[in-house]
Amino acid sequence: MPRPNLLFIMAEQHQAQVIDPGSPCRMPAVQALAAAGTRFTRAYTVNAICSPARASLFTGTLPTTHGMVDCTHTVEPYRAEFDATLETWSQRLQQAGYRTGFFGKWHVERSNQLERFGWDEYELTGSPGYAEHRRSLGLPPKPECFSLRHDVKHKGYRDFLLYGAYDEPAEGTSEHYLFSRGLDFMDRAAATGDPWCAFISVTAVHDPYLVPNEYYRRYDPAEIEPPASFGDDLTDRPGIYRRMKSVWKDTPWRHFAEATACYYAFCSLLDDQVGRTVRHLQETGQWENTIVIYTADHGEMMGAHGLLHKGVFPFEEGYRIPLVIRRPGQTEAGGECARLVNTHDLAPTILDLLGAEPLPRAEGRSLLPLLDGETPLGWRDEAYAEFQGQRFAWTQRILWEPRFKYVFNGFDYDELYDLETDPHEHRNLAADPAYAAVLERLAARMWARARATGDHNLVNSQYPMFRFAPVGPESADWDPDAHSVH
Repeated sequence: MPRPNLLFIMAEQHQAQVIDPGSPCRMPAVQALAAAGTRFTRAYTVNAICSPARASLFTGTLPTTHGMVDCTHTVEPYRAEFDATLETWSQRLQQAGYRTGFFGKWHVERSNQLERFGWDEYELTGSPGYAEHRRSLGLPPKPECFSLRHDVKHKGYRDFLLYGAYDEPAEGTSEHYLFSRGLDFMDRAAATGDPWCAFISVTAVHDPYLVPNEYYRRYDPAEIEPPASFGDDLTDRPGIYRRMKSVWKDTPWRHFAEATACYYAFCSLLDDQVGRTVRHLQETGQWENTIVIYTADHGEMMGAHGLLHKGVFPFEEGYRIPLVIRRPGQTEAGGECARLVNTHDLAPTILDLLGAEPLPRAEGRSLLPLLDGETPLGWRDEAYAEFQGQRFAWTQRILWEPRFKYVFNGFDYDELYDLETDPHEHRNLAADPAYAAVLERLAARMWARARATGDHNLVNSQYPMFRFAPVGPESADWDPDAHSVH
């Protein structure tokens, strides 16, 4: 049997909740992928902003290791520098004889020279090709005729376009264009007889949430209900969260509802492109030999806790991401997997699935056993995230167990949530004496993960002014002889 192809579809700022059963957001193509494959219900990003998460995806390492701890366009290079000595899974596939093509948003590092990272051909978001495509359709450089538009205004800041709907066909969107480029690559690569890897990375569903009217009309803002945590006053959480929530203090629910309708519409637009791609692969005879991975770099708050977007707030809406893996030849669907998994687990998983050589410095673990319905001996059911703070440098680490989530905050008091009894994270248990043992146990695991992955800046914080964690780094249950931190 020929080696399988790989279609990797990556969305931006896409919360997992929109593909959960019962979601009001309609994404039938992605739901069909999930029904035919495996949906990971507890998949977490390693970082809630794009460049750190994307660099982890390609290298299988955490941000501390790959160095891209902030977004490429937001800070000076010395504050976020990608370690180019790290190999990527795309290089491994290229070496194994795969034809590789990348289309869309990169943001892994600053050179934008993707030939250095294993891509035979590529076209990045904002390319001249997309501008020419819009001209060929008789469209202006960007949408102009808005039937709905909302700009956020604050004294002394530039107006910020948050959401809108406009009169244009879906064919004019960058999503339609990038999927078309990907389809063209797949067909040309297939004609050579070699296996291919196509990576389609769209800006949907990142703000501003701008969609053609044909998609916006699918949702009625009046029927959208506030998230369960919308009224959370965040009184027992770090003050920076309340300060960020104050940005939206004059925003009525009506605007949150319209933003949510546009966000759902954006998801549906993306879903239509997924469906178009699946149909094309079926019609051209490539479907039964193609692995499909659908995921996102991070989530989006979309009104949860009265917040929008993503960042330092560690809530589930921002960190839990969609992850669906469909393999060819599956005689039955893998169903749902509730094991805790991370972004950087995908690099070893891809290489395992395609039979390529592993990455020697990868810190993630292959999910192939979970796809086969097995749990490896010694599997530790936990997830981990590093957050180095964006422009304002808030240090944060997050550790998940199946029930509890611990948030170490270097800028304020810590957080502890019981996701079993409090799934919407209304109550911070970190100061509750009844949970002191849980808090210390998870803090010790956080130190173990930090120590094992070379997070030296954190582990060496022995000076008295840094000694405010529940327990210190010497409490880590770390085995220096182990090959895995899991």
